[in-house]
Amino acid sequence: MDTMVSAKAKMGSENRKNNGEELDCCIDASTCATAKVVGVGPANKFMNGNSYTKSNTKPSDALLLPMGMTNKVFFVMFFTASYFLMRRWREKMSTSTPLLHVMGFGEMLAILAQLASFIYLIGFFGIDYVQDFISTSKTNGGEGSWGEEFDQVRKEEVEELMSPPPCLQPISNEELGVAVVKPYQPSPPQVQHQRKGDAPILSSLLGDNEDEDIAAAVSCGKVASYSLESALGGDCRRAAWVRRRALEMTTGRCLDGLPLDGFDYGSILGQCCELPVGYVQIPVGVAGPLLLDGIENMVPMATTEGCLVASTNRGCKAIHMSGGATSVLLRDGMTRAPVVRFPTARRAAQLKFYLEHPNNYKSLSLIFNSTSRFARLQGIKCAIAGRNLYMRFCCSTGDAMGMNMVSKGVQNVLDFLQKEFPDMDVISVSGNFCADKKPTAVNWIEGRGKSVVCEAVITEAVVTKVLKTTVPALLELNMLKNLTGSALAGAMGGFNAHASNIVSAVFIATGQDPAQNIESSHCITMMEASGKDLHVSVTMPCIEVGTVGGGTQLASQAACLNMLGVKGANVESPGANAQRLARIVGGAVLAGELSLMSALAAGQLVKSHMKYNRSSNKETKTTATI
Repeated sequence: MDTMVSAKAKMGSENRKNNGEELDCCIDASTCATAKVVGVGPANKFMNGNSYTKSNTKPSDALLLPMGMTNKVFFVMFFTASYFLMRRWREKMSTSTPLLHVMGFGEMLAILAQLASFIYLIGFFGIDYVQDFISTSKTNGGEGSWGEEFDQVRKEEVEELMSPPPCLQPISNEELGVAVVKPYQPSPPQVQHQRKGDAPILSSLLGDNEDEDIAAAVSCGKVASYSLESALGGDCRRAAWVRRRALEMTTGRCLDGLPLDGFDYGSILGQCCELPVGYVQIPVGVAGPLLLDGIENMVPMATTEGCLVASTNRGCKAIHMSGGATSVLLRDGMTRAPVVRFPTARRAAQLKFYLEHPNNYKSLSLIFNSTSRFARLQGIKCAIAGRNLYMRFCCSTGDAMGMNMVSKGVQNVLDFLQKEFPDMDVISVSGNFCADKKPTAVNWIEGRGKSVVCEAVITEAVVTKVLKTTVPALLELNMLKNLTGSALAGAMGGFNAHASNIVSAVFIATGQDPAQNIESSHCITMMEASGKDLHVSVTMPCIEVGTVGGGTQLASQAACLNMLGVKGANVESPGANAQRLARIVGGAVLAGELSLMSALAAGQLVKSHMKYNRSSNKETKTTATI
């Protein structure tokens, strides 16, 4: 064989010399590559005893059809035979005919086809495993020189196949004295962002490392971002900086416009916000004084909408000049409605009757009220949907908004009912019959939180001088816009001009849950003639506010509550501060409705917004990169 190689090399050399230059020894590259694969080489030695013959034969070469077609045929055969047999045996079972004792030709043929296709499919899916297993056994199982020689020959074959063909590279020095040109290998690309292996080695105590190194470890996933506060010994400001820096490394975006300093991050730990990286600045304006129930209130409003505070302030002025507004608290009760399931609708109805029976209410109240000093059960309303029962618990919650308080009491009652009704399956402690953070008819009709009505009589002179319109114009606009227009739109509690504007602004300023603006903004605005004057009122059945818990304890929000004189809990009369805050929200909405409706009636809305709600400053660039 070595003689053949030498002869071939010599013929190639003579061919080059005859042409006066180095020419390809093959017609084209593809022909040369093919010749190299099937030609003589270390992998194609014939071995007897200590030699062997390397074969590229695959099990799939024995198939009559291409492998893809064969696979499809056997797949179809297997499932067709299975379906036929199931149909036949189902018919036999329905007629009590023995399955295997009495078999027709078709069933026998189907069983054979099923077995044949099953054997083929098992072989097909296991062919790679079997082939690898056999190859491994031959390679590693042989003792002595056979296995080692096989490995060496296989390595030489791979190297020969991966190298360029003879016609595309110079002959080696040993053959013709020509230097061998090595193939070009490009260098790996540069990675700019942090990778998982790039984090520095950290000491056992995370706080002993540099902040930049900790941020790199967080960015690459070696340190959990949520654990920074505890891992850094409770240093919440440092944890926020590290998390912020890790975010910049990960995104490649600069966060310089997001403030970090000037905030007490320890005050939000475990109750207000997780994974903080800064805080958003929202300007706070004041509208007032709002003369409500004989008390002047300066109403804080956190908003980024121009004209909103100014418009509400004008409404407060009109109310003050007309003698002030009055408010009435209709209801005060937070709700939670779990959903439970029974095996039958009859059993669900039995629990409904049990809950509504007067003799059982006292015991349920004791169980509910035992969970809090302030929670007091007021009632339970039930609704059934099939075998599912929805129980709407309503209770007073003191000066807290009360969602956690009522949920705790409900869970206590459910644990008790589980013993009385062991077949009851508790699906969820909240079944959306409450209903929280959604516009619903049950809240609009039954109320949730504080239900408030605020009213005022605005004199004709104030309507003309301050509001720049007339009483008849306001009456007509309110009927066509707030009542008729909202009805055509299918509004649910939206029979007003912009109650949610004022509610959201006061909620953010005083630390309330902004998402509860949805049901808290349920409002119907009424305007009626009172002689020559205007009688205006707002009815809001779902104002959900509190003066303790949640965001009310933050410094900025607590300052706004203190401005209103309702900060914290009322020791002498629990719940009085939260009720007073709800009345102020209603009074502010009254002022905002009055001013906006007057602007619409006078045609001033667009003009004022173009003047005060259009910034001339250039937009801040937020696409900076680090």
